[in-house]
Amino acid sequence: MAAIPSVKVAEVREFSRIERIGTHSHIRGLGLDDALEPREVSQGMVGQLTARRAAGVVLEMIREGKIAGRAVLIAGQPGTGKTAIAMGMAQALGDNTPFTSMAGSEIYSLEMSKTEALTQAFRKSIGVRIKEETEIIEGEVVEVQIDRPATGTGAKVGKLTLKTTDMETVYDLGNKMIESLIKEKAQAGDVITIDKATGKISKLGRSFTRARDYDATGPQTRFVQCPEGELQKRKEVTHTVTLHEIDVINSRTQGFLALFSGDTGEIKSEVRDQINSKVAEWREEGKAEIVPGVLFIDEVHMLDMECFSFLNRALEDDMAPVLIMATNRGITKIRGTKYRSPHGIPIDLLDRMVIIATQPYVEKEMKQILKIRCEEEDAEMTEDALLVLTRLSLETSLRYAIQLITVANLIARKRKAMEIAVEDIKKAYTLFLDETRSTQYLKDIQDEFMFNEEDEPKSDVAMETS
Repeated sequence: MAAIPSVKVAEVREFSRIERIGTHSHIRGLGLDDALEPREVSQGMVGQLTARRAAGVVLEMIREGKIAGRAVLIAGQPGTGKTAIAMGMAQALGDNTPFTSMAGSEIYSLEMSKTEALTQAFRKSIGVRIKEETEIIEGEVVEVQIDRPATGTGAKVGKLTLKTTDMETVYDLGNKMIESLIKEKAQAGDVITIDKATGKISKLGRSFTRARDYDATGPQTRFVQCPEGELQKRKEVTHTVTLHEIDVINSRTQGFLALFSGDTGEIKSEVRDQINSKVAEWREEGKAEIVPGVLFIDEVHMLDMECFSFLNRALEDDMAPVLIMATNRGITKIRGTKYRSPHGIPIDLLDRMVIIATQPYVEKEMKQILKIRCEEEDAEMTEDALLVLTRLSLETSLRYAIQLITVANLIARKRKAMEIAVEDIKKAYTLFLDETRSTQYLKDIQDEFMFNEEDEPKSDVAMETS
């Protein structure tokens, strides 16, 4: 009976590894070498060499912590890889640097003011690295012995034997520690750490001495050296949290549980001021350091004048992240006003930015992108079909061509084919219209649609003349 729950846990863990294929799930980084020179095709990135080189320079400055409160605008036509460059920067920065992504239109649908939504986004993008010393037990598991009562009820008792290269010790286990060991699936040969304060058990990997135990290893098994010296040792532990997480914990009665409740609501400025002064105190004492992260706002032209004024002020703050924005608009009206401006952004905010321009992809680059997407979506495609799809992307758009890959793959499977052929691309093309053909279709039969806007100007003119 006791073996059944462990099987279920294993199944849940296996399913948790499955990742959905997204628009930019093939992006692994910016595709730069050590000299910040972009490779033609690398880490899912293709072309846009100048834009990637510029993004690499910004990325290096973020890593070194030399810039904060700076704004970068990635501008270019639709489908030129603006969001892909931002996602590449996020992947290259890793988990240690906070990266918050949002769309410009998001702030209008939240149950809080626009400036509060932007303030929370800013503070989510600023990390606080807190250092503390803790006592831990670190060693290689020699034996785990758990005795269960014969009646099936009552407390479990057990013994854990740990060793380093210098010593070996047997520990008596309580019920809580036994549950933690079962949860972590610790077994002989694993190198583990036990936090003495909390009792938390972390598995570091398998010992190199067990590298030949093929039955106990898998493709994701990590091998580590058996620890040296004493089993008990003091270790400096670093926790990275965002300022927003600290805000929520200190502004809600349920503490850190409020982080899991979704919408955190508005947070009082007094709470933030107290947290800012406390974090500044920790910095002076050497207990913590600020990690300026990145806030990425896609479709930034959707913001209005109130939001742009707030961004102007927020970028001057001492604890401000690097702000990266993307837009595909040219000279257009600033939302909510009658004034026209480049990219729909006020001139005074544009002055604060460095602007990275993206260029339309050429045929060779489009073909390579489609090839990468085929690999990502696990779709085999013939060379002729890839050539036809590339031509389609030039005539329609790259986004439309990418959408056809999955459709064509399903059509190919229906006819029991292993590869997508030209006929599958043609079938998908006839089933799904692109923007140009859809527009032409509407023009051809516009009189049959309700509320035809093309008739409205004529009626207005007629009313004016009458």
